[in-house]
Order: sequence, then C-alpha cells, then structure tokens
Amino acid sequence: MPDSAGARRPYLQPLSRSWWLKHSFFLRYMLREATVLPLLFFCGCLLAGLYSLAQGESQYQSWLAFMAQPWVIALNTLLLLASLYHAKTFFELFPRVMPLLPAPLMIAGQWLGTLVVALLLLWLFGAIG
Repeated sequence: MPDSAGARRPYLQPLSRSWWLKHSFFLRYMLREATVLPLLFFCGCLLAGLYSLAQGESQYQSWLAFMAQPWVIALNTLLLLASLYHAKTFFELFPRVMPLLPAPLMIAGQWLGTLVVALLLLWLFGAIG
C-alpha cells in the first residue's frame, strides 16, 4: 500500500524480542557484542584505581582491598574470558576482511602477537623473571 508520498512501504515482518536466541549465528553475534559490558567494568576499575592512586595512599589501599575481594577476582576472570572470546571472533573475521595471507597463518600470527604482548607486560610488571 503506498504511503502519502506515493512510495511503496516494504513489508517488515514483526520480530519477538528473543528472535536472536533461536538462531545460533545471531546468538554468537550477540554474545560477541555483549563482551563490551564486562570490559566497561574493567575499564571503570582501572580508572578508579588511577583516581585512588592520585588521592593518596589510604585511598589506594582501599581500592586494592576492593580489587582483592573474591567476587571482583571472579568477575575479572569472566572479563578475561570475554576478552579472549572477543579476540577469537575478531581474529577469525580479520582474514575475511583483509586477506593478505592464508587465514590460518593470519590467525596464528595474531594469537602469537597476543601472547608476546602478554608475556612482555608480565615481564615489565615483574610477574615473570
């Protein structure tokens, strides 16, 4: 049926709020997109740590005590898993967008780069000798 300007309106099939739960592709996509939520918490914790450090020793010690709580450690473990899932999906998509080398080689190179950066950071902060 044409609208007031005479153009035809496309048929839009109504979708339920949970339509994406019925298709594994869309479920994985939504899970990947949802990884931003725990990462926001992580960034907020880091900013709070920097702020508390600027406020003085007692404020920083309070932040350290907060970060040492078991539920915060568990949440940060979840954050790490969410980040790794996001990285996995990104690394798998990247060769499709920019096919410079064979996909398995590009994916392995990205994971190797991630490992090198992680080891470098652990070494810089004294976690490994």
